[in-house]
Amino acid sequence: MNLVDKRVVVTGGAGLVGSHLAAKLSAENDVVVADDLSKGTESRVPDSVEFVRADMREPADVAEVLTEDVDIVFHLAAYTDTNYEDPRKLFEENTEMTYNVLERMDEVGVDNVAFTSSSTIYGEAPRPTPEDYAPIEPISAYGASKLADEALMSTYAHSHEFTAWVFRFANIVGPKQRGNVIPDFIEKLLSDPETLTILGDGRQEKSYLYVEDCVDAICHVVENAEKSMNTYNLGTRTTTSVNRIADIVADVMGLAPDYEYTGGERGWKGDVPKMRLSIEKLSALGYEPSTASDEAVERAASELYEELRAEHES
Repeated sequence: MNLVDKRVVVTGGAGLVGSHLAAKLSAENDVVVADDLSKGTESRVPDSVEFVRADMREPADVAEVLTEDVDIVFHLAAYTDTNYEDPRKLFEENTEMTYNVLERMDEVGVDNVAFTSSSTIYGEAPRPTPEDYAPIEPISAYGASKLADEALMSTYAHSHEFTAWVFRFANIVGPKQRGNVIPDFIEKLLSDPETLTILGDGRQEKSYLYVEDCVDAICHVVENAEKSMNTYNLGTRTTTSVNRIADIVADVMGLAPDYEYTGGERGWKGDVPKMRLSIEKLSALGYEPSTASDEAVERAASELYEELRAEHES
């Protein structure tokens, strides 16, 4: 699909990936961002796009933003484990949002949808994990909800003549991000420069992708993959351990803290300790990320440190 002169809706467009995606798409398209601001912030939304405060759990809100003149929906809106302590509620609300979006698209004749899934659908799988790995066995409610969402995408692609692009993300990092390991470490060290508490044993090792690479890859796949159902991993060929992230953050901040560990191989219940996605399918389509995992972490850490230090000092 050629992403030029299109009417585009980005749900969850006030978040990290959504705001960067909206900014990129707005250069050549008419973009509407829909977000309930439960996690994202309106200040992230580019001035060049229209913003609508909308909750994808509410059919009336969905109807307001998804109209007949829309060409493609990028559905990024979702709740994560860190937002909801109730796994049943998280599962039900994520799948409800996705069903509402697809149902409304079908009603008004919009048949192009891009959906952001997650590496968590794979559970603890051999690495690097290809898109056709089976059986898929998520170990968290969040991963289960994303897998259910993918099933809905498949249903509409095969039974309602939609074109769907599904993206299974590695860990995406970048500026203005909150609630993941990099800003968490920075905030802890701003409060106590001498000691850093690390969840688990610090040996958890995953792939980190810089947000600009992520949105470039999304757009590349949408413009070049033409099946009814297109599923792609987005990540890097390399991984970074939690201990290495701690070292990078400490270096960026000019500190040498002692590390303390909470113990166990997982950072939290449902955490997958080791993750690296195969990106051979993405590479075959002609896209390679510009930075490796360590570089993505270092770039994000430098940006986040400047932001959080300013907040801490104010």
